[in-house]
Amino acid sequence: MTETRIRNYDGETEQREETTAEATETRGERVTVCPECSGRLASDTEHGETVCTDCGLVVEEEGIDRGPEWRAFDSAERDSKSRVGAPTTNMMHDKGLSTNIGWQNTDGYGKSLSSRQRRQMQRLRTWNERFRTRNSKERNLKQALGEIDRMASALGLPETVRETASVIYRRALSEDLLPGRSIEGVATAALYAAARQAGNPRSLDEFTTVSRVDKMELTRTYRYVIRELKLEVQPADPESYVPRFVSRLELPEEVDRLARELLTTAKAKGITSGKSPVGLAASAVYAAALLSNRKVTQSQVSDVADISEVTIRNRYKELLEASDHLSG
Repeated sequence: MTETRIRNYDGETEQREETTAEATETRGERVTVCPECSGRLASDTEHGETVCTDCGLVVEEEGIDRGPEWRAFDSAERDSKSRVGAPTTNMMHDKGLSTNIGWQNTDGYGKSLSSRQRRQMQRLRTWNERFRTRNSKERNLKQALGEIDRMASALGLPETVRETASVIYRRALSEDLLPGRSIEGVATAALYAAARQAGNPRSLDEFTTVSRVDKMELTRTYRYVIRELKLEVQPADPESYVPRFVSRLELPEEVDRLARELLTTAKAKGITSGKSPVGLAASAVYAAALLSNRKVTQSQVSDVADISEVTIRNRYKELLEASDHLSG
């Protein structure tokens, strides 16, 4: 244990014992040496001074406050007064660091521009757009990230999935995996893999609906991308599809709970192995609706899950047989 004397601004001296680890801890402050006693110096931001923690000597005064000159009392006011830009993001080909000229034909005061100024601004927008992509690689990346954003919006995927998909596509581009494959195909495969990794999967049929490639090309490109990039993608869990199907069918929470119980029991008995997770989830929702006396037809569930009614009929009987205590 070491004893440290610290003099405050009232001239009083207080003593406290602290461990050696506490005495040497900097806590993010810049450590310098006191010219009088070789003690540690600490910055007093409130008074703008640098003071020795041992003898109380004021080494520097009138320090510069490097923080903002304005004050804010809530997050909205802080955002409005801040003069920094948005954070960098992988969802843009230039990571959001380039300049973007707005489409509004008004000046800083909101007044409309003249016809000559509008033509000039349009030329500036055109040249700015051309300069943002300096080579074919950046044009490729810009097109692919636009596709990822479009498909993610159509599928209702969160921003974290879009960010992950953008990183996967950038890796594929840097490792030269695109020759012989379409930009849309690799972009769709990257988004599909990102959704699987995030535990927010969508079925292949849903991706095919919003993508510009067919199902066969998507599956082939997806296998190639995860193999070459060595991505760890766990098999899709049928339970991850249940909340979406229940929400689209406007069913109560009770159906969601029963469907999860059916799938958990079926998984424990090993009857889910080798079967489509989408088909299992849709069948579990249909079976749970029957057990809850909810009027849902196989056709309605088929439309929501985009699978055949035959699959639902076969799977829901297997689920009920595996859960005798529920079907009884």
